[in-house]
Amino acid sequence: MGDMANSSIEFHPKPQQQRDAPHAGGFGCTLAELRALMELRGAEALQKIEEAYGDVSGLCRRLKTSPTEGLADNTNDLEKRRQIYGQNFIPPKQPKTFLQLVWEALQDVTLIILEVAAIVSLGLSFYAPPGEESEACGNVSGGAEDEGEAEAGWIEGAAILLSVICVVLVTAFNDWSKEKQFRGLQSRIEQEQKFTVIRNGQLLQVPVAALVVGDIAQVKYGDLLPADGVLIQANDLKIDESSLTGESDHVRKSADKDPMLLSGTHVMEGSGRMVVTAVGVNSQTGIIFTLLGAGGEEEEKKDKKGKQQDGAMESSQTKAKKQDGAVAMEMQPLKSAEGGEMEEREKKKANAPKKEKSVLQGKLTKLAVQIGKAGLVMSAITVIILVLYFVIETFVVEGRTWLAECTPVYVQYFVKFFIIGVTVLVVAVPEGLPLAVTISLAYSVKKMMKDNNLVRHLDACETMGNATAICSDKTGTLTTNRMTVVQSYLGDTHYKEIPAPSALTPKILDLLVHAISINSAYTTKILPPEKEGALPRQVGNKTECALLGFILDLKRDFQPVREQIPEDKLYKVYTFNSVRKSMSTVIRMPDGGFRLFSKGASEILLKKCTNILNSNGELRGFRPRDRDDMVRKIIEPMACDGLRTICIAYRDFSAGQEPDWDNENEVVGDLTCIAVVGIEDPVRPEVPEAIRKCQRAGITVRMVTGDNINTARAIAAKCGIIQPGEDFLCLEGKEFNRRIRNEKGEIEQERLDKVWPKLRVLARSSPTDKHTLVKGIIDSTTGEQRQVVAVTGDGTNDGPALKKADVGFAMGIAGTDVAKEASDIILTDDNFTSIVKAVMWGRNVYDSISKFLQFQLTVNVVAVIVAFTGACITQDSPLKAVQMLWVNLIMDTFASLALATEPPTESLLLRKPYGRDKPLISRTMMKNILGHAVYQLAIIFTLLFVGELFFDIDSGRNAPLHSPPSEHYTIIFNTFVMMQLFNEINARKIHGERNVFDGIFSNPIFCTIVLGTFGIQIVIVQFGGKPFSCSPLSTEQWLWCLFVGVGELVWGQVIATIPTSQLKCLKEAGHGPGKDEMTDEELAEGEEEIDHAERELRRGQILWFRGLNRIQTQMEVVSTFKRSGSVQGAVRRRSSVLSQLHDVTNLSAPPHAILSAANPTSAAGSES
Repeated sequence: MGDMANSSIEFHPKPQQQRDAPHAGGFGCTLAELRALMELRGAEALQKIEEAYGDVSGLCRRLKTSPTEGLADNTNDLEKRRQIYGQNFIPPKQPKTFLQLVWEALQDVTLIILEVAAIVSLGLSFYAPPGEESEACGNVSGGAEDEGEAEAGWIEGAAILLSVICVVLVTAFNDWSKEKQFRGLQSRIEQEQKFTVIRNGQLLQVPVAALVVGDIAQVKYGDLLPADGVLIQANDLKIDESSLTGESDHVRKSADKDPMLLSGTHVMEGSGRMVVTAVGVNSQTGIIFTLLGAGGEEEEKKDKKGKQQDGAMESSQTKAKKQDGAVAMEMQPLKSAEGGEMEEREKKKANAPKKEKSVLQGKLTKLAVQIGKAGLVMSAITVIILVLYFVIETFVVEGRTWLAECTPVYVQYFVKFFIIGVTVLVVAVPEGLPLAVTISLAYSVKKMMKDNNLVRHLDACETMGNATAICSDKTGTLTTNRMTVVQSYLGDTHYKEIPAPSALTPKILDLLVHAISINSAYTTKILPPEKEGALPRQVGNKTECALLGFILDLKRDFQPVREQIPEDKLYKVYTFNSVRKSMSTVIRMPDGGFRLFSKGASEILLKKCTNILNSNGELRGFRPRDRDDMVRKIIEPMACDGLRTICIAYRDFSAGQEPDWDNENEVVGDLTCIAVVGIEDPVRPEVPEAIRKCQRAGITVRMVTGDNINTARAIAAKCGIIQPGEDFLCLEGKEFNRRIRNEKGEIEQERLDKVWPKLRVLARSSPTDKHTLVKGIIDSTTGEQRQVVAVTGDGTNDGPALKKADVGFAMGIAGTDVAKEASDIILTDDNFTSIVKAVMWGRNVYDSISKFLQFQLTVNVVAVIVAFTGACITQDSPLKAVQMLWVNLIMDTFASLALATEPPTESLLLRKPYGRDKPLISRTMMKNILGHAVYQLAIIFTLLFVGELFFDIDSGRNAPLHSPPSEHYTIIFNTFVMMQLFNEINARKIHGERNVFDGIFSNPIFCTIVLGTFGIQIVIVQFGGKPFSCSPLSTEQWLWCLFVGVGELVWGQVIATIPTSQLKCLKEAGHGPGKDEMTDEELAEGEEEIDHAERELRRGQILWFRGLNRIQTQMEVVSTFKRSGSVQGAVRRRSSVLSQLHDVTNLSAPPHAILSAANPTSAAGSES
């Protein structure tokens, strides 16, 4: 990677050669040149642009693009640019191959034990004991054994191996399809990410991957920059570059001071245009990803290049402190020759899987460990008892001596005992559990896509089922986000509908049209409807669309005004942000003076007005008293109708008195009010019903909005968030802060705990307030359970709250990239009802897993007890190893498929959320598990000990080694499987419902699996023969087996009759992680209160903090820095980048995701 020179030294001495160098493909810049340019910052970069290109337009000319018209949209040209400068796409890491997944599945401990047992068994079966001294060894190998039978000894071992292979393939295939699904999801998220570029003078939305070098891109507030570029023109542009530099302050960008824009950084304020200079692996983010070995093939090419160029570079050690987290990192610039090993090591580090346990996984892990321990003890006891029994029987009771030639025979017995012991263990361990969880989550995620939920983090899906509170935005989520002006106050008159143009003085109308057309983003427009009779399309900011629509309603047009004063003629723009809550634009008047137009929240802007236009369009003084009158008579009535009030004002500066434009408070003051308009954003028709469902499901919905309190209260009432007669609070941000902070201005949890339980509406809230509220609810310990909070957000400023929440929902249509990046689930239709769907799916995942557990544990309890007692009493488990494995395979894999794909029903929303500490296995489930186990054990033991009399067949007990399978034991096996099959139907209900068949046909997978299993069972019993230790059964015997199986359903009804409340003795199992098990990180986070929304946003931007440990040392980055004055700075910058590099393997972060300033404490955000 030697071409990544950081200092400008390499270039300055020889500008001549460079200009004369033949340039690639007819363009005036080479790839290496542009890459080197993007390494520079600030004044250095400006100097370089001036020297090499004259100015930015010179650079555009070299790249054959026009700063105003953009590229000509012709495919050959675009293709050529892609070939020369690369595509805007960072190749994702190679997915694991199927064989790697198989190898991983083989690492399972139980499977390894089984493999060992099978191999030993196979080895021994091929070893024939010498001579005919079988008499001397006792009746060990006696019995009905002829030559053919002796040959079949290998079958058991082979069959175990075969079934192990089956288990491994199933697991590997599942992992593989999960990975594939995730890749698909990922690429979908990426394709959906669009960016605005100018081509042929037209504004186009193109997919991020389609950007090419030379494109002219529009950047605006909330964007995540997809490529590197140089600014052409900017309005008040501020960028958060912390993801690359670790510096938390926003960087001001302007074409004449610092024009370099870098991929992966966030636009926090303002807007502008840039020419794209580096894309994909050549952009700053791409370079870092490549270092991480994310772009595998690119790597090798670069290595070769690097070797030629800096073979001579000797390695030196540099230490750099990262200011942000004071993480001292050692970086060793390695020679490129060693790059190969480095990469390998790095790749290994980066491959370590990211451990992220959700509540459910925590409970499951604990449960599985408990079950596993019990199984281990049982199997050990089984083996010991069998061995002792055999030894005492043979050597003590029969008084034999151990003869050397009999050793193999005895060993064979011991191996058989070992295999029986292993079988007990295998049956005890529910390998199906992880499978069930995976299938259930993957299935839900796939189905949730259809319900407009795009899940980015798998566990969010299940956390949502436990949600107890939803903090929702108002605009766009609860309302349609199609805004229209319905009331206005113009020239001393309050119009309840749109006034006739003739009713207004031309001067007022003219000022209004200019104020709205110019003082709004030029990217906001109203386009004609796509279909006949549809509504006009609103493009861009919806509030601005409403105002532009108001102009059209007044029979005027905004386009001519904008053509007369194009965007680059605007003198100064103060863009809208969440602090200002207003936007202002300055234009130069023909007489040399200036005019400032301003629009914003009425209560904020009216405070800055000193004049108002009267009905004739003349100025009239506007005193504080007049303002209070206006608020009372105009603004509050509008707000009570649920309207947002916007004030539009202007100010003139005469030619001589140009103010200091950076002193914003001076400039935007002393205004003249033109109009106040009331904008309606109607409530979505389906929202009230959805909110009612949430409340019935025990979820509190709170509205957090930037609107004023009257508007917010009116809309909350329309939605049903607040009901008349309820005891609730509606607070403004200021009042909220006053109540929760102590004298020193610090937030106190006790004060917060007094406020949040009743709070339903938080109006005029800042991003910090939203974050404080979410954090306060999550950290609260007042209730009996910790609250699980979901948050919806669309703006950049919602990032911190989305990050902090247990589940963050971002808006797919209106949301900014920053919000999507911080979220767990993206609502592709921006609709509140989709959140209710997410709750349903989340609860369904939880229930599916409980159903599977109820079924699985019944199988386990019965099988373990049968194997154990059978082995102890008859020296031979009635269920053979292969049969057990079949039970395990079908019961585990297929049942997990069948029960995990049950579709959700509305009835899931009728119960309260489970909460974090509710056990997985409730009392009712425990009752069902033990109840069914009793029934099955009774049947099996009856068959085992008196079955031969009942069916009039030979007893299978005490059969010698290698004897042919008996009908007796086949009946036991068959009955066992039949009972499981019917119990699978019982397991469909876990809350003690009576009708277990309810909705069974809405799940075709379930029906298919039950019938399929039944079919295979027939084949195994009738034709399985020796490998499955089965002998064919008659029709009558089959009917008996079936009859006993159906008895399960009847027995299920009996169990349902026993009231659970009477069974105090039953223990629940699988509790959540207890209070004492909080991680250090969670505790650390508790101690450190972060109040600054911005810092928080930066901190946890993606869960990349894990990278700290991984990539801490030795990256070959510095090898490419030439030793010059800027090395120190460069190293510092790089080191902070590295310290934030995330775990590239994290599938849920898109390959071109943000690089985030990770801080160890932010770990807790994703842990908790």
